[in-house]
Amino acid sequence: MTRIKRGYIARRRRTKIRLFASSFRGAHSRLTRTITQERIRAFVSAYRDRGRRKRDFRRLWITRINAVIRRNSVFHSYNRFIHNLYKKQLLLNRKILAQVAILKRSCLYTISNEVIK
Repeated sequence: MTRIKRGYIARRRRTKIRLFASSFRGAHSRLTRTITQERIRAFVSAYRDRGRRKRDFRRLWITRINAVIRRNSVFHSYNRFIHNLYKKQLLLNRKILAQVAILKRSCLYTISNEVIK
């Protein structure tokens, strides 16, 4: 049986894969089999970290709100502040509260005064 040379089709497929891995180091950017493995790994990491990024930002916002609240003695703790916000039905998400806490503290004081009443 004669050997079939795949010609430019296989080379085109490999170069397309190599373009994705051009930023990888060493054999991870040169060897086709290693590139495909690293590509799968990169996609897995990207999928996982999209969810993790949301968690990390939420943690950051909560930390910022808690720091401003405790430092300026608006409330004793973050969870009491959030609980009272929900009781008064002032539904602000944590991202907006963190921005208000950092950029416009006076607005945070007015929000806390509304909650305390």
